[in-house]
Amino acid sequence: MSVQLLREEQPQNSTIEEEIQLPPTDLPYDDGEPLESNRHRIAMNVLIDSIHQVYQEREDYFAGGNMFIYYSSEQVRNRDFRGPDFFVVLNVDGTLERRSWMVWEERGRYPDVIVELMSASTASEDTGNKKRIYEQTFRTQDYFVYDPFDRESLQGWHLERNQRYEAIAPDERGWLWCESLGLWLGTWDGTLTRENAPWLRFYDRDGNLVLLPAEIAQQEREIAQQEREIAQQEREIAQQERERADRLARLLQENGIDPDRM
Repeated sequence: MSVQLLREEQPQNSTIEEEIQLPPTDLPYDDGEPLESNRHRIAMNVLIDSIHQVYQEREDYFAGGNMFIYYSSEQVRNRDFRGPDFFVVLNVDGTLERRSWMVWEERGRYPDVIVELMSASTASEDTGNKKRIYEQTFRTQDYFVYDPFDRESLQGWHLERNQRYEAIAPDERGWLWCESLGLWLGTWDGTLTRENAPWLRFYDRDGNLVLLPAEIAQQEREIAQQEREIAQQEREIAQQERERADRLARLLQENGIDPDRM
């Protein structure tokens, strides 16, 4: 997405409530503009659905995408900041309904993880000004960028103790470790929502792909089908054994032998 970020820093002696002057009810939550492409939209939903799958037993997180994040009075007045394509905030009440993320209503919490889905028109912004904002203002622990049309575009940074981003080194598979989530980020080739692409996917610590709900349902259907086929094969084998026993009994009877006395 084409985004212009503000370069505002929070005053050291002011609180978030003092810095924000406009009432939250005045804030828009939808810019009315779609993502760069249908593939970008699918890629965002894949990341969100994956986190919900991994954390399905938890309620202490929020995962969103293409949402406004409000954090300063000047930014609110200008209304020119469009939120990350994908982000996760940990240790918050995930059951609350949110149309946008307003830092002053979230006890000063910023995203712990952000992924920007780049395009040719946004790459310089995503790796430049946005990266600076996420590092210096948001203090986001893990930041990643990826172009769904370029499998070699994955990059990531982790916020070190000196509060500066350090590039995350890929492993031999080209995957990047996301420390905040305890998951790998890597590419996966396949078809999702009828589109074949090198998708950005989450993997667990052991390298297992985090399956989407639709993939789990498909897997369950395949297992159920396999079980039905095995049951059918067992029935056919049992029927063949019964027929074999009947033929043997008839043969014995034809030779004057009572099979029940054998």
